Amino acid sequence: MRKTRAKKRILLPDPKFNDTLVTRFVNNMMVDGKKSLAFKVFYDSLNIVAEKTGEDPVEVWKKALTNVMPQVEVRSRRVGGATFQIPMQIRPDRKVSMAMKWLISYARKRNEKSMSVRLSSEIIAAAKEEGAAVKKRMDTHKMAEANKAFSHFRF
Repeated sequence: MRKTRAKKRILLPDPKFNDTLVTRFVNNMMVDGKKSLAFKVFYDSLNIVAEKTGEDPVEVWKKALTNVMPQVEVRSRRVGGATFQIPMQIRPDRKVSMAMKWLISYARKRNEKSMSVRLSSEIIAAAKEEGAAVKKRMDTHKMAEANKAFSHFRF
């Protein structure tokens, strides 16, 4: 374990929308350190979202993120030799990072032609509260609901 907590690094806002949340998303999406390519994919997908929905693409993306964000999750905890799945509230920054990771991973698993098309489809689906990423959030909530009986083991 660390002696002290790691310092939070300050993220620079992205050049187009001047938003640090966009930079955080692109950093999660980036592969092999190719940030400019990740930005290109993200901006292309937002252009596709704007074409398909006719709304502000950043607002649609933020709505999709909030729809994917889980509120509770189950954590394993050993009590007297048995392992219990205990439902716990999630910290706000972890909510955002989980939502981003789920959106990106389920976009990668889609069958469309390019990553920008896949990501835009997943964003649009999540904004409408459908799609694989939203299903993942629902499953997480169901798991927490099913294990509510063990919530007294929380500390």
